[in-house]
Amino acid sequence: PVDGIDMHFIYEKGSGANPVPLMISHGWPGSVAEFYEIIEPLAHPERFGGREEDAFTVVAPSLPGFGFSTRPERPIGPRKMAEVINNLMTNTLGFDKYLAQGGDWGGAVCSWLGFDHASACSGIHINVLTMRHPEGAKTPEEHAWEKKFALDQVMQDGYRTQQATRPQTLSYAMMDSPVGIAAWLIEKFHDWSDVEVGKIEDVHSKDSLLTNIMIYITTKTFNTASWIYYGRREEGGRILSPGGNRVEVPTGCAVFPKEMLRWPPRSYVERLYNIQHWTEMESGGHFAAMERPQWLIDDIRSFARKVK
Repeated sequence: PVDGIDMHFIYEKGSGANPVPLMISHGWPGSVAEFYEIIEPLAHPERFGGREEDAFTVVAPSLPGFGFSTRPERPIGPRKMAEVINNLMTNTLGFDKYLAQGGDWGGAVCSWLGFDHASACSGIHINVLTMRHPEGAKTPEEHAWEKKFALDQVMQDGYRTQQATRPQTLSYAMMDSPVGIAAWLIEKFHDWSDVEVGKIEDVHSKDSLLTNIMIYITTKTFNTASWIYYGRREEGGRILSPGGNRVEVPTGCAVFPKEMLRWPPRSYVERLYNIQHWTEMESGGHFAAMERPQWLIDDIRSFARKVK
């Protein structure tokens, strides 16, 4: 156990003499299944036309309370989860230094790894911005983003409010209904991906969707996976640092245009992170590792070369 939690993780040792340790973190309504297409190419680039020296030793944990990891005793948020994952990477697996990548809640976990555990986490790569600066928007462009973001979220906040305030009530309905869980999750994969309405299978196969859904159903973790929303509220919400401090480890950002959590202008992000790498993608949405796996792989590699 890591901090009292039996942590499930996928471990793929990279090729060559010195593969870089890389922790990749999922979010909700995802799971480690999001990463099935990117783990092998990241660990063994030479098998896919790449260079062996770009290899990573990939660690993909199921977040506490998600999938095959056991649940904490009570809800915890991404900051505490970052502490658990740092202990997994350092104390359990023995890495002195590692890089971290994440989207959705994984982006929040990576942010806290870079903020609280910079002695071990030497760089982070994120494909979603979950954190906020205490001073808010400053420039006209930032104010325009803030207004548009608020409008975007009006139609997205229902599930989030429910899971952040009354997760147990929802769970009593869902835990007895596989169809209910499937509907609750697939709606997000449809709405948050870069797809035309009604054409979810242009991006996500039935197999990939069902694999993710069945992880929630068979492990009976719909309930405890929703606890992270409650946990973040208790931890203080989206504010990274009330004092305005930022993540100082090198940070890479992969900006996908159809991201449900619309990215602010780079000027805003610079106040939160030490940005060393910034890529604006041509297409793609919230589930980058599933929607645009090769683009994400290439961007992680490019960032890692800069950090090296």
